[in-house]
Amino acid sequence: MVKLSVIVPFYNVQQYAPDTLKSLRANARADFEFILVDDCSRDETPDILARAERELPGAVYVRHEKNGGLATARNTGIDKARGDYLTFLDGDDWLAPGYYEQLLASIEDLGCDFVRTDHVQCTARARTIHRVPHGRRGVVMRPRDAILPADRSTSVDYAYAWAGIYHRRLVDRGLLHFTDGLRTAEDRPWIWKLHREAESFATVGLLGVFYRRGVASSLTQIGDVRQLDFIRAFDQVVAETAEDREAEKLLPKAVRTYCAIISHHLGSIERFEPAVARKLKSMSAVALRRMPQDVLDDALDSMDVQRATRLRRLRRRPAPAAGVAA
Repeated sequence: MVKLSVIVPFYNVQQYAPDTLKSLRANARADFEFILVDDCSRDETPDILARAERELPGAVYVRHEKNGGLATARNTGIDKARGDYLTFLDGDDWLAPGYYEQLLASIEDLGCDFVRTDHVQCTARARTIHRVPHGRRGVVMRPRDAILPADRSTSVDYAYAWAGIYHRRLVDRGLLHFTDGLRTAEDRPWIWKLHREAESFATVGLLGVFYRRGVASSLTQIGDVRQLDFIRAFDQVVAETAEDREAEKLLPKAVRTYCAIISHHLGSIERFEPAVARKLKSMSAVALRRMPQDVLDDALDSMDVQRATRLRRLRRRPAPAAGVAA
């Protein structure tokens, strides 16, 4: 019997994959499996993973013949997983020794659908602890009670899939898969769905995931068209939240967060390729017009002057010509 399935997508991370795999070995247990999904890498990553399949206890190697993105790679892993519990790791991050044993013990002790954890962000030599923005630790709660307030960072804003562990019943209920094909912001509809539809969760003060920030190949560092998938991701968040039984209560949070992300990208627009920057402005203007306008008015009124002014100016942009769509 497999107790824990760890899903680890890899894509062109030959520089970092050995450290990731070494840390998995330091977390191996007879009832753990490590599903290594290569998303059609073009460097030496497949060779590294082929060796790991032979040498890493519990390794299961899967290779995509076509690159599908992080969400699709995670879904492949979920479909292969046999464990009672599932968790995730990215192919350029690493773990503290014995971390997964502690993580598994935490969810078994609490008996809830999922548990969220803190993590360590690593940028070059700097190390920073990032905590789940939820004050009550080790207490089982309803996930939807941790979505609000709208004007503060909450658990749905801490969208890292690898910062936690999830019971298999979430897979059975259709709550753990990601939106296929999303290239960025894939965690956002996913974390909102978990918090709206799962029955129980908790946060614990457990550190063990080391998140490598600033990797040159990471989409957070690349200003190409794939970054614009955040619009599709947040359109999904708003649309699904609008169908929720507490839509009136929850939509202000979804819309305000969407606005904040648009403003963030506009504030660093120089990192985008020129054609992508133009498309970002056009698609964002259309996205603002798609939002519930009364909720959007309230969201803009609640934001600081700089962000609100930037978004109101964008909202007034003429509608794009036919053929430009999100």
